[in-house]
Amino acid sequence: MMPDIFVYTPDNLLAQLHTAPLHLGYHTLNFYVDAQGRLAKEPTDHKAIFYLSPSGGTLRDESLNIVLYSAKFDRFKGYGKAE
Repeated sequence: MMPDIFVYTPDNLLAQLHTAPLHLGYHTLNFYVDAQGRLAKEPTDHKAIFYLSPSGGTLRDESLNIVLYSAKFDRFKGYGKAE
C-alpha cells in the first residue's frame, strides 16, 4: 500500500515537491487539515492548499500565515543544495 502523500510528514512534503507547481516563488502543496485548519497527521475529509518557499524553507497556509519552518526544506541549505 502506497503512503497517502496528503498526510503531512516531511517525506510527503518532499514527495509532493517533485510535481508541485511553482507560482510567484512558492510551490503549491495540498495536505489534509483538521477542523481548525491545521496540518493533520491522518486522513480527514478536508484538504487545504499550502505554499512552500524554496528559499527559506517556510510552509505557509492559504492566508500566507507561517505554519512551519525547516532548513531541511530550504533549497539553498537543505533538499536542493548541491552536494
